[in-house]
Amino acid sequence: MYQFITNKRKITLQERIEIVSYCLKQQRNYQLIAKAYQVSYQQVCQWVKKLEANSEEALRDKRGGTKAEIELTPDKKIEVRNEMIKRLKPNRI
Repeated sequence: MYQFITNKRKITLQERIEIVSYCLKQQRNYQLIAKAYQVSYQQVCQWVKKLEANSEEALRDKRGGTKAEIELTPDKKIEVRNEMIKRLKPNRI
């Protein structure tokens, strides 16, 4: 019977690198690594594929990455601010 790990802890970039390195040393025993580090089998597979295809930087979590306010032009800052105001205001008829 399969046992699914539902631990939703945040795994740092350094931990991902450590997990992938250990996995490669263990001849890609994904199941052993997943149990040892309490992460899913699929996630370990994905991290190994990403590392092999690119570099350690590929293991970085890029979700929710927005541009820093400094990178925006003054016009773009105004546009973003106006969009936020529109979302906050309820639609009036």
